[in-house]
Amino acid sequence: MSSNIKCRIISKGKDSGNALVTKDPISFLGGVDPKTGIVIDKKHELYNECITDKILVIPSGKGSTVGSYVIYQMAKNNTAPRAIICQKAEPIIAIGAIISKIPMVDNPDVDIINTINTNDEITVDADNSTIVIN
Repeated sequence: MSSNIKCRIISKGKDSGNALVTKDPISFLGGVDPKTGIVIDKKHELYNECITDKILVIPSGKGSTVGSYVIYQMAKNNTAPRAIICQKAEPIIAIGAIISKIPMVDNPDVDIINTINTNDEITVDADNSTIVIN
């Protein structure tokens, strides 16, 4: 049985994949290796996890504005997540997703961090402001 969650579009597009969920905000600059897609911040809950081809579920981003370009570099390297779901988006990750053409949504009508579990099959349909848990 699938479940639909309404949300706000940040970056257009639609993609599906397995969720990778964290309660920790993420910094792409110095927090994620753009060559491998692996979280390299030793203090982060996802340390040593690969975000490549995942539906990344995060409370928000943090860190330097250069993080937008790290996301863009990841897209060029084919190491980026398939889509990003934020509880509350901030400009760094939003701009990174937009310039990288990664579907991204935020402001879901449920507490996304406690609703979606890692490895859940998720579809992010930013064009229709919907997250589907398959």
